[in-house]
Amino acid sequence: MIKLKEIYKYYDAKLQRTFILKDINLEIKEGEFVSIMGPSGAGKSTLLNIIGLLDEPSEGEYHFYDESMAKIKEKKKVEYHRNHIGFIFQAYHLIEEMTVYENIETPLIYKGVKNKERKAIVADLLDRFNMVAKKDLFPTQLSGGQQQLVGIARAIAGKPKLLLADEPTGNLHTTQGRMIMELLKTLNNEGMTIIQVTHNQEFAKYGNRIINLVDGLVEDSKVEKTEAINI
Repeated sequence: MIKLKEIYKYYDAKLQRTFILKDINLEIKEGEFVSIMGPSGAGKSTLLNIIGLLDEPSEGEYHFYDESMAKIKEKKKVEYHRNHIGFIFQAYHLIEEMTVYENIETPLIYKGVKNKERKAIVADLLDRFNMVAKKDLFPTQLSGGQQQLVGIARAIAGKPKLLLADEPTGNLHTTQGRMIMELLKTLNNEGMTIIQVTHNQEFAKYGNRIINLVDGLVEDSKVEKTEAINI
């Protein structure tokens, strides 16, 4: 599903080159649940953004479903975002002028889902996240944790093939965090490929692989194994 070959990300300033990612070689198969961990500044979010077509590598090759993502047109990116890739952002990115209901419904409208089906999907998500009573509120009327729940509901509404989650539980208390991780595990069991960035060791183990990023380099290990394998 995802193949990264010799991916570099760096910024040049005068005579100095600052590396964010170095020689990333990674393959993620459809149906996997991968957790990316590492210290702040290790390049975790940058890697996630490259996979999600929100950023481009400075060097290297990225193939998504065997198609090269090098210099793809904006229209093609929009198509991937609409039909294949879902995002959960740590900063929520909710539309402040829209209610909870409308925020969750928006990706379904863009995807062309019919009104009756949209209503059923949104109603199910509102119920699942215990947000029925808040469906007519605006993001500014919600707590940070509640906004994150709406962001997650919106991300999975269209049932994307690939879900990218940047610290999906970062603004939630432990009970809410475990609920979200159980939900992500259920979605993964149903066939959704999930890549999450997390600092939480417990939540990282919900995945079947842990990618450790250190100084822009990758260490890759299976969750059930304690010994990391360099790739």
